Amino acid sequence: MFDDASDLNTEEKKDWDASAELGLLFTSGNTKTETYKTKLKASRDYENWRHKGMIDYYRSKQEDQDTGETEVTGDKFFVSGQSNYRFEPDSRSSLFVFGSYEENKFSGYEYQGTVAVGYGARYSYSESLYADYEIGPGYSVNKPIVNGIVQEQENSTILRLAGNLVWDITKNSKFNALASTEIGDDNTKSRAEVSISANVNSSLALKFSVAANHNSYLEDASKEKLDTETAVTLVYSF
Repeated sequence: MFDDASDLNTEEKKDWDASAELGLLFTSGNTKTETYKTKLKASRDYENWRHKGMIDYYRSKQEDQDTGETEVTGDKFFVSGQSNYRFEPDSRSSLFVFGSYEENKFSGYEYQGTVAVGYGARYSYSESLYADYEIGPGYSVNKPIVNGIVQEQENSTILRLAGNLVWDITKNSKFNALASTEIGDDNTKSRAEVSISANVNSSLALKFSVAANHNSYLEDASKEKLDTETAVTLVYSF
């Protein structure tokens, strides 16, 4: 599992599955805002290997009514990738290697990065419902920002725990819930997302999602530890 699993078919696949997600919001009048959200995902499940990767970008701007100047209120870039090696092509158990990198100056960090390895298991509860569970040690790097000043890079060993639930509700709708936490000496970073999507046609779907990012410790006390994001996006699969 990585931080946005899209394994909706557990049958073995030889080709890459990819999708592009886009959400836009513009308001005018008393409040002028611009919000952009894009996400690219790719996965492949073949023989003993399962590969996944994701790029997620979010940016929002708002015009100050008094000065007329436009202020950036959100700017986040996240990328992650993972490979699982199954002991047998149909094995429940696997070994995984995971890596992620995030830039979000509004979170209190200039960047945060993680590398982890460990054990994973997939349990199929029915033809339409399965879950992935993973645990393993890792290493994290980050650069805190305090009062607008970038601090020295901090390094820490971590324990990564992750889980993902995928449910094909019907032929044209699906539910996905995922969560991960990276427990370090000073900070514990957690991510979670719940989403539901419905197909418009064979290639296009409408998706509603609620996501949250949490850091247990921030050096800058003026920053919130919890960031949330609610989005409605169009997803194109190819």
